[in-house]
Amino acid sequence: MITSPFGVYFNVHLVSDSTGETLAGIMRAASAQFDNILPIEHSYYLVRSPRQLERVLREIETAPGVVMFTISNMELRGRLEQRCKELGMPAVAVLDPVLDMLSRYLGMELNQKIGAGRVLDADYFRRIDALNYAMGHDDGQGGGELATADVILVGVSRTSKTPTCVYLANRGVKAANVPIVMTAPMPDLLFRPGAPLIVGLTISPDRLQHIRRNRLAAMNETRDSSYVDEDQIRQEIIFASRLYEKHGWPVIDVSRRSIEETAAAVLNLLAERRSATP
Repeated sequence: MITSPFGVYFNVHLVSDSTGETLAGIMRAASAQFDNILPIEHSYYLVRSPRQLERVLREIETAPGVVMFTISNMELRGRLEQRCKELGMPAVAVLDPVLDMLSRYLGMELNQKIGAGRVLDADYFRRIDALNYAMGHDDGQGGGELATADVILVGVSRTSKTPTCVYLANRGVKAANVPIVMTAPMPDLLFRPGAPLIVGLTISPDRLQHIRRNRLAAMNETRDSSYVDEDQIRQEIIFASRLYEKHGWPVIDVSRRSIEETAAAVLNLLAERRSATP
């Protein structure tokens, strides 16, 4: 764990015998409950053999931190827990409390199936299509195809547009995002009747400055930049707010929201729009 002017950096090892989607989501949701922490993710997915686990344990040993895992095989998880105990590292099976509660309530034993939640049904393929859409329509890409979006997020740089779109895609929502740059025009489609739901993301100036400084630090960029200038940031936010008001777009303040909370607010707006459509 390292404390810096930008926050507290620490290693988080995510070990899963499946795709790790659930594990990563839980870790990020938990991290969002703390201010000024910067988890460094080390991801190890599809870990299903002793040989794979030994490689993971070697990497964990070289970067001490926290270990979170979802492993069904009792022999593998026992080895992981024992080694973490020897290394003095906290390790937690994140789904155990929920699974234990359900098992006791239902009076049923667990099936211990690896990746049991990964069922290839229509909903799964819908989410994959939505994820491909989000990646192809990130940061203003996609041009005229933006018309096929379920929702378009707009906001200045570093207002969590991309991760929110990815999260929405995992819920089967086709989400695109367009950056607001004071010196650049936005796609005409956004201002036409019948456009998809457009949601403006806003943020407090001090929070945005903090996020941008962290971004530059992660890129080892030390030069002074208008990107993190307080006056410039305030002008960008005011410009965006006036744009939202002018066009009557709903606004979500992401200053103290997690990605999950922002996505939930977007889903509520989508539900309201759909219920209001004849």
